[in-house]
Amino acid sequence: MSWFTGVAIYFTIWWTVLFAVLPIGVVSHAEAGIDKGDGGDPGAPVDPKIKKKFITTTWISAIVFSVLWLLLHFRVIPLPNLPSGLG
Repeated sequence: MSWFTGVAIYFTIWWTVLFAVLPIGVVSHAEAGIDKGDGGDPGAPVDPKIKKKFITTTWISAIVFSVLWLLLHFRVIPLPNLPSGLG
């Protein structure tokens, strides 16, 4: 696996894990009993903790990618031979 392919696979794993981590621990304004007033969405999170979720997503993705890399490196899961060039 080339470095570019590895980065692309890691980013795809990261993006997928992000959407799995985002709803964890979210409390909406409606659940907290806070009135948003006019124009506010009652389903909006009170404190989304985005930085913590990005960090959590990064280490979970690193673990998943490491396991995938080990499986591919030791040929536990062989990949088919794909052409290396476009032309």
